Amino acid sequence: MFLVDTICNMKSHSIYDTLERLSNLLRTDARGKGSEYGLQPIQLEALHYLSLCNRFSDTPMAVTEYLGQTKGTVSQTLKVLEKKGYLRKQPDDNDKRLTHLKITDDGLALLKALIPTPLFTNGCKSLTNKAQTEIDNALKQLLVAIMKSNKMKSFGACHSCYHNEKRTDGYFCTLVKKPLSIEDIRLICREHKEIA
Repeated sequence: MFLVDTICNMKSHSIYDTLERLSNLLRTDARGKGSEYGLQPIQLEALHYLSLCNRFSDTPMAVTEYLGQTKGTVSQTLKVLEKKGYLRKQPDDNDKRLTHLKITDDGLALLKALIPTPLFTNGCKSLTNKAQTEIDNALKQLLVAIMKSNKMKSFGACHSCYHNEKRTDGYFCTLVKKPLSIEDIRLICREHKEIA
């Protein structure tokens, strides 16, 4: 048993070291690219999240949960993005306590220019399609394993959610009791629950 634990520990250290190095390279590149627009990496991360999430997950609280940051940090981040014209706040039609965050055309153009960064894109171009698929699958497996073993929210796409129901007239979220569009089911949600 000791040998198995030792080998597992060595592999986890190696995976961690590799991911940490990749993360450092990506953060440094994002910091450099973002600074050209007066943005910090956290601001780009918030904007990127908002480009991926559905209409039920585009609130300041959802951004806070997804990024694992404090409410204060996220509040300041969102203020900067709004001031620069990359996002706008929109009150909820039914619940005036809720505010939705919508990316502007300028924000979408910025994301298209910066994410993924050229450093990452150039690295991926040097890999075969097969290698890219294998890496993508392995990283997704690792992400799911980390989230499940630590009881974290998955923020998965609606199409893979327990609450998503296919009906004759389209898709429906049984949790929020609302119809879902084709676009909705492709986006990530803070209420995502893995299908058992």
